[in-house]
Amino acid sequence: MSTSAAAETVRAWFSGRLPENWFEAAPEIVLDREEVSVVGRLPLPGAAENLAGTERAAAVAGHIQRFREETRDQRIAIAREAEHRFGHKVSWGVECDEQREMFTTLSVPVMTRLRQPERRVLDTLVDAGVARSRSDALAWCVRLVGKNTDEWLGELRTALEYVERARAAGPQA
Repeated sequence: MSTSAAAETVRAWFSGRLPENWFEAAPEIVLDREEVSVVGRLPLPGAAENLAGTERAAAVAGHIQRFREETRDQRIAIAREAEHRFGHKVSWGVECDEQREMFTTLSVPVMTRLRQPERRVLDTLVDAGVARSRSDALAWCVRLVGKNTDEWLGELRTALEYVERARAAGPQA
């Protein structure tokens, strides 16, 4: 099964499995090699509608925390089912108003080989206090690239989906 077909299967399963009253709309479901991230949009709590600034942010934070606590057992059960079915860990998060909070996420080690110029970049970030270690510095660099090239990465992912479809339509080995 191609990556895009697997992602669609996972999305479809979650759309049928999640309680309908949890989120305002279908959750954002992102699949990579190790993890499925499920991020749903919560409605703005009624108490926060007429608030602004820090009071509104506090009301939203409380709403997010309540959702997290009230759904914990169900989320764990659904995650276990999905992990057994798809072989990926499940991470949860929500968005409400302008706040996005991830409840659980994986931190996966990635092996890489760097030459001295690349190591010096990481060491400079560590020495400057931007990162605690080379590992943190590398993660910081990846986040920065992702943030600044989001549109390009989206186009690249779309192109990869076309490549996967072409491979799936071609002769099978």
